[in-house]
Amino acid sequence: MDRPRFHLAFPVRDLAEARAFYGGLLGCAEGRSSPEWVDFDFHGHQIVAHLAPAPDSVATNPVDGEDVPVRHFGVILDLTSWRALADRLEAAGVRFIIPPQVRFQGQPGEQATLFFLDPSGNALEFKAFADDARIFAR
Repeated sequence: MDRPRFHLAFPVRDLAEARAFYGGLLGCAEGRSSPEWVDFDFHGHQIVAHLAPAPDSVATNPVDGEDVPVRHFGVILDLTSWRALADRLEAAGVRFIIPPQVRFQGQPGEQATLFFLDPSGNALEFKAFADDARIFAR
């Protein structure tokens, strides 16, 4: 392991739906599971879908002219993988919260980004930088 891996547990309304979305659409291999939760390999990180009631509301903050869901998670991909994922999601008819685009254009944090919801309403962001050295640039 050359980098620490993160672990994230999040609520879902239905495990079969989560398996189809994370395992099928996003291609995350399934790990251990129980009747109440299931692990997925999310680009080398462990995410765990737990059965839970849906949240009542979604808070957002403005970011570069878009309303970004405050609670979200995702991964930073290389640009080629990001474009392939964006194409796969578009072909599958995924409804984007924020469609594939480049934000902070011409600024140190310029990035390709897209946001969408899983079937339980959890927001996901996938992004890519032309230069990974600029991920934390100010």
